[in-house]
Amino acid sequence: MTLSQSSFLAEQQARYTKMQHELRQAFDPFGLMQTTFDAQRAWLSHPDQLAATLGDWGNDYLRWCNAAASRATGLSENDPFVPNPEDTRFADAIWRDSPYWDMVKEWYLFNTRWLQDALYATPELNEHDRARAAFWLRQYLNAIAPTNYFFLNPVAMAKALATRGDSVYQGFLNFARDTARGDIAMTDMSAFKVGENLGTTPGSVVYRGELLEVIHYEATTPTVHQVPIVIVSPWINKFYVLDLDARKSMVKFLVDQGFSVFITSWKNPGTEARDVAFDDYLTEGVARIVDVAREISGSEQVNLVGYCIGGTLVATYLAWLARQGQEQQRIASATLLTSLTDFSWPGDIEVFLDEEGLAFVENTIHRKGYLDGKEMAASFRMLRANSLVWNYWVGNYLLGETPMPFDVLYWNMDATRMPERMHCYYLREFYFHNRLIQPDVLTIAGQPIDLGRIGSPLFMVSTEEDHIAPWKQTWKLTERVSAPVTFTLSTSGHILGIVNPPRPDSKRSYWQGPVQQGEVDEAWKAGLSKQPGSWWPSWVEWLRPRAGEQVKPKIASRKHPALDAAPGLYVLEP
Repeated sequence: MTLSQSSFLAEQQARYTKMQHELRQAFDPFGLMQTTFDAQRAWLSHPDQLAATLGDWGNDYLRWCNAAASRATGLSENDPFVPNPEDTRFADAIWRDSPYWDMVKEWYLFNTRWLQDALYATPELNEHDRARAAFWLRQYLNAIAPTNYFFLNPVAMAKALATRGDSVYQGFLNFARDTARGDIAMTDMSAFKVGENLGTTPGSVVYRGELLEVIHYEATTPTVHQVPIVIVSPWINKFYVLDLDARKSMVKFLVDQGFSVFITSWKNPGTEARDVAFDDYLTEGVARIVDVAREISGSEQVNLVGYCIGGTLVATYLAWLARQGQEQQRIASATLLTSLTDFSWPGDIEVFLDEEGLAFVENTIHRKGYLDGKEMAASFRMLRANSLVWNYWVGNYLLGETPMPFDVLYWNMDATRMPERMHCYYLREFYFHNRLIQPDVLTIAGQPIDLGRIGSPLFMVSTEEDHIAPWKQTWKLTERVSAPVTFTLSTSGHILGIVNPPRPDSKRSYWQGPVQQGEVDEAWKAGLSKQPGSWWPSWVEWLRPRAGEQVKPKIASRKHPALDAAPGLYVLEP
């Protein structure tokens, strides 16, 4: 083969690869069609197993026919395909009492179960493709549920008759409203207003920069601990999840316990901020609020707290300080709330994270210069589509109802944006390549990062039902740091396991205890007793020995005067 022929073939191969990439980006960025073709090919190459699987469908079909015939003739017949106890779609009695609607329900259930069982039984399909295919199959099966369609939903039709069509009219109005907003309402959005019934703990903005406002809360006790608590909130949502109202506010709880509390209120970026980097969030974000808190309080150290991605940033900052030999000078302790540092298994969101899927997300972000928070929220809602999407579809549009007021859901819908450069770096380097756990591989703000250098006492909190930051994944940080670690595992999920105030009627509980070097997660849990109620009081007792002596409170200083009342301006930006 001549050099020119070799060059020609290489050029054609490059063109083919580029065309293949562009076609997948246009039609199948997450590899659903490819995985489907792989599954079909696998079944066709194993005809005996395919025949057995089709035989299973035939047997289930006969069971369905027998049950439907028995119900139609008035004979009592137990449902052969029973809904999952947590599946509320078919909770109304008509799905059991009416032979016709029972037949519709059973047809849907038997086919969905057979399809999912067949997928998991697919021969020669690797686990990654199996998990990805299962995710997209669930999306499809959830979408075609009869409850989602007016003329297949007896409850919706009955309500339309009872209200003489008013529920249909109200559903149309709700649909028009949500279409204009670009999101399905999960709560009554008119029931809340930040600064009036959310984010109401008194305080002052004591710093305002291009990236964040720093809010310092007023003391409610005659004296406060000199070492302040500095909370780094996640910038993928607004900070007031930690200050919902007087009964649920972590901020108010800490202030009432005699702590001086500072929190980040991140600016909601637009296209103009597309070049803001992860480095900026470290130097002009967490490092800035720490310096402001130290100057106002007069304390050399702070007790640093990070929530979700804010905790990932805090862990990075600790390693950044440690590299410079400054960690012990500035940090008395660190608390990480549901914070990932090892992204080898980032939860169900990994279905979006292969090279083509990541390229699709990056291209989407590049067109606007930011990732819209509604797009990110939609991705997370797909992880629990029945409860977070189709439940509201049916209630809002088919039944014409206004969702119940719920402050956490209002906060969840009050979405923020993420700058292009920062978020693409975070997705690729942290989620996709998992480089944060690799010693000195990432250089952030001029310093190589090694989580193993972290020496500050750590208080880590995770939650049992967290599908965003699985607790066994957050646990992996305990295997890397040289610091003493106290770990808390709370019941509930990513939000409600953290927004967990002490209340007499609390139904939540937690496990808590120190982690020994090399201890395995399940062994740690098995060695502890489950404690009822909130973990907040035990956290406060852990903080007090690290919070310094009692001093007179001071809201601001000459260098950092009070600029505005809390909750500030940035949190109100649309």
